[in-house]
Amino acid sequence: MRVLMIGAGGVGDAAAKIAAERDFFELWVVADYSLERAEATVAAATARRGSDGTFVAAQVDASDPAAVTALAREHGATHVFNAVDPRFVMPIFDGALAAGADYLDMAMSLSTPHPERPHELPGVKLGDLQLARSGEWEAAGRLALLGIGVEPGLSDVFARYAADELFDEIDELGTRDGANLVVHDDDGNEVFAPGFSMWTIIEECLNPPVVWERARAGGDVEAGFATLPPFADPEVFDFPEGIGPVECVHVEHEEVLLMPRWVDAGRVTFKYGLGEQMISMLKMLHELGLDSTDPVDVKGVQVSPRDVVAAVLPDPATIGPRMTGKTCAGLLVTGTKDGAPRAVYLYHVADNEVSMRDYAAQAVVWQTAINPVVALELLATGVWSGAGAKGPEAFDARPFLELLAAPAPQGYGSPWGIEERDPAAPNRSPQTARP
Repeated sequence: MRVLMIGAGGVGDAAAKIAAERDFFELWVVADYSLERAEATVAAATARRGSDGTFVAAQVDASDPAAVTALAREHGATHVFNAVDPRFVMPIFDGALAAGADYLDMAMSLSTPHPERPHELPGVKLGDLQLARSGEWEAAGRLALLGIGVEPGLSDVFARYAADELFDEIDELGTRDGANLVVHDDDGNEVFAPGFSMWTIIEECLNPPVVWERARAGGDVEAGFATLPPFADPEVFDFPEGIGPVECVHVEHEEVLLMPRWVDAGRVTFKYGLGEQMISMLKMLHELGLDSTDPVDVKGVQVSPRDVVAAVLPDPATIGPRMTGKTCAGLLVTGTKDGAPRAVYLYHVADNEVSMRDYAAQAVVWQTAINPVVALELLATGVWSGAGAKGPEAFDARPFLELLAAPAPQGYGSPWGIEERDPAAPNRSPQTARP
């Protein structure tokens, strides 16, 4: 396997350092618009692995599919791994196909709200542009593995595992994400500093969230999607391993667009623990027009308001030393097993203290980065294989979860958990006491 990874930001840097400890590939090219940043990631990975020439740096314009194709061909890449933000999904996706390489990403092509009824009906959905091209990938004998970060990604693997091994019938697949992460300034004061791209947070959280229901679908998966207003249906959800109760709201996310295509369920939802401060800030940005991606003239210079907001906040890759706490990604599954109601929360927790100690990567980016590396190893060994545009749900979950959790050097030493919950009150954890 010869990997071309595009993006040397926080997630790309963490992925390279994780991959440096594995032996399933012969070449890992780190490409970024900034050659200096790509070289820094290569230096960090090489320091962990040794100077064997496995990691090399390159410069690329991710917005140019021809540039992606040329770089992939130059290095004989068998797999193009997209580690940049979703604005660049389609040019990298197209460039990989033209190069005859397989493709992986952690976020899918962007959505466009319905022009008349944005809080009722979807317009162009997340991933539509990629899924519509599945036939081209299949005809070429190439695989585009979509949404294989942590969410989407690991949550989708959990959905496959639940359907295959834990339930006879699934009523709801509900991704639930929460954390107790805090960032402090040099004086010890708590400050606002998102754990991943603010550009992406604005995109996900201010777009109409999507839900899917079998009753609405009537046998047609596409007919089962509907939208809601942003931040709809707040609920308190108990997260394990000391994180505790967090208020979660509906957010637009790829799991809802992927899971119903490969897993049979009555309903699919995604809720995220944003917190009151983040929700208030997002609403204010929207009211001020600072969420817009349309350029405006500022003293003769064309700038995107959203780009400015993202630029003035701390780089998520740099906040790890000032961050404390844990982040949890998981899937709440309700349904029946052997005729009895069942509720299970499958989850993965990343502790910032541990990820910083072991990888010099903050918890959010590290937790995202480990999953595509695990997937690449399964593809390299032939445990996972296929053609077309597919989500993680299309593959056997057990080998992924076993490799993720197995102690190093056999596996990645990152265990996941499963928590049985009361079907009558599935949001409440037996680990968390609250009235």
